[in-house]
Amino acid sequence: MGNVFKGAKRVVIKIGSALLVDQSAGTVRRDWLAALSKDVAMLRARGAQVLIVSSGSIAAGRRHLGLQNRGLKLEEKQAAAATGQITLAHAYQESLAAEGFTAAQILLTPGDTEERRRHLNARATILQLLSLGAVPVINENDTVATAEIRYGDNDRLAARVATMVSADTLVLLSDIDGLYTADPRKDETAKHLPVVDRLTPEILAMAGNVAVSAERGGFSTGGMVTKLEAAKIALGGGCRMIIARGNDPHPLQALVDGARCTVFTAPEKPVAARKRWIAGQLNASGTLVVDKGAAEALANGKSLLPAGVVRVDGAFERGDPVNVAGPDGNRLAVGLTAYSSTDAEKIVGRQSKEIADILGFEGRSALIHRDDLALLSDTGKTGRSTEKDLSQPVA
Repeated sequence: MGNVFKGAKRVVIKIGSALLVDQSAGTVRRDWLAALSKDVAMLRARGAQVLIVSSGSIAAGRRHLGLQNRGLKLEEKQAAAATGQITLAHAYQESLAAEGFTAAQILLTPGDTEERRRHLNARATILQLLSLGAVPVINENDTVATAEIRYGDNDRLAARVATMVSADTLVLLSDIDGLYTADPRKDETAKHLPVVDRLTPEILAMAGNVAVSAERGGFSTGGMVTKLEAAKIALGGGCRMIIARGNDPHPLQALVDGARCTVFTAPEKPVAARKRWIAGQLNASGTLVVDKGAAEALANGKSLLPAGVVRVDGAFERGDPVNVAGPDGNRLAVGLTAYSSTDAEKIVGRQSKEIADILGFEGRSALIHRDDLALLSDTGKTGRSTEKDLSQPVA
């Protein structure tokens, strides 16, 4: 297969515990991580922003607490994660610094990607880090997430992160080079699938037939089932997904050189998928009425600034979906607001540079950023200006 990263602008790389941590010693595989960091540098040189979703905190921490060679209770796993996360953070910091990059640690729970206000906060932080040239290293917050509120595996976490930040490519590094019709280690007739265009029932059924050996045992919890569940999430957000072998050094460079993998193609681009999701938000909490100039600016793909708003109707909180109506009262768009109705009423009609003086804190320059705004006449289309500014920070 040709270079799967061609045209990629924002790439999420998921790394499992079995790849990152030596299971017998409980130590980080520094040489492998150093090679991966060189691969990250290669992608950055090609113009792509890179995020890493990393497992391994429990695996790296249990040795320090004398918790090896046995199953762990939930509270023991959380204690191991608290210790191991420091080890992982240092390892990533040193490996990425050797390539000239700043590492940034982010710990997430499901609510951070699924609840609107926390979703917006996490998204804004990650996009700001990317705009400043950092490499976010993301893991589940195992120290506080219980069994009832966990993603359960980092395949799905990686897919959630990819859709949250409008990534166009998600790579799940595994110990197998893609999806097969059956387990190739048990069935000589198993066929490798280089491309999956649709997640049909037949494709989903294959997951139960294909084990991912290193990730089924040891410290990891993933497998092909969770990878196909991640594919559902990623593809629904317009992000293509790749399953590739990560055991060997330089797994990303290998993909550039044509290494075998499975590519799950997305039916639409990330921005279009995000806007479709926003347009489908029900029960808008309020309405922002805009002037003619703002209505024209929105039609041209601009963000909604306070200066163009003439009235705030309804009560809403930051992150809630709100309608945007023109001077004639017709509904123009649906968006996720960056301000509550109380704060919005104070800044409507004012310049963005006045927000800090009016509210007493440095807020966003836009009431609704264009990435969080879906024009009703454009539902399902890709906004040109948003697409070309994929790498830009949220206002």
